[in-house]
Amino acid sequence: MRFIGPHVSAAGSPATAIANALSVGATGFALFVKNQRQWVGKPLPEADAKAFAAAMAAAPYTACQVLPHAGYLINLANPDPEKHAKSMASFLDELHRCEVLGLDRLNLHPGSHLNQLSPEAACDRVAESINRALTETQGVTVVIENTAGQGAYLGAKPSELGRILSGVEDKTRIGFCLDTAHTFAAGYDIRTPDGWNAFLDEVDAAVGLHRLRGLHLNDSKGALGSHLDRHESLGKGFLGWELFETIARDPRMDGMPLILETPDDTLWPEETRHLLNA
Repeated sequence: MRFIGPHVSAAGSPATAIANALSVGATGFALFVKNQRQWVGKPLPEADAKAFAAAMAAAPYTACQVLPHAGYLINLANPDPEKHAKSMASFLDELHRCEVLGLDRLNLHPGSHLNQLSPEAACDRVAESINRALTETQGVTVVIENTAGQGAYLGAKPSELGRILSGVEDKTRIGFCLDTAHTFAAGYDIRTPDGWNAFLDEVDAAVGLHRLRGLHLNDSKGALGSHLDRHESLGKGFLGWELFETIARDPRMDGMPLILETPDDTLWPEETRHLLNA
């Protein structure tokens, strides 16, 4: 089954996200489990967790259809001890929230070395951070996302994702998410089926396709190799519809959330329907 839908708002309560996903016909969705631009979130009320569980069951959605996204401030590669500690605290809080909500994965950007570490040392720092987080939590897989490679950000190359994987001790709780806009902006021409498959071959060699736990389906405002992380609505950017139809029909992508992070939410019902009918 294809689990397709947008990253929806959870304003007010996590259960709000479920109602918003249903309203656009989504079979999968993403949400933030706390404010994505704050280090510390308000405690999650027990009533909100119960309401979320009830709404999930009624929809019905299961955890494998949902890809929670961690906050944007978290940088597990940060070499500064104090700033890294803030990132770890926020990351652990979000993992615990996923535990309480019954969600089994948390999507995370690998972070930036800030031009203060080599990419290899920064990847190792991320892996060490994940190791600590996994020992302090249970049942939630950390899902690392590839990036456009802007600035000093890690993860534009599958080999960097592989470096992080190699340093994680419990490989049963590490997964990966591929963002189409990031991939294209990083220099991989995935506009054709051959290009998409060639990129997947590289990912498979680096981390194994069996470790994919989700995709972000975004067209790109940035040109090939621009390293510009700017999303566009499907079919309105440099990528075009063929790629997204190819992905929607790819049986290797079944059983995981395929998430729209496109900017025009009025198009989400149409984008979701198009992909489900591809």
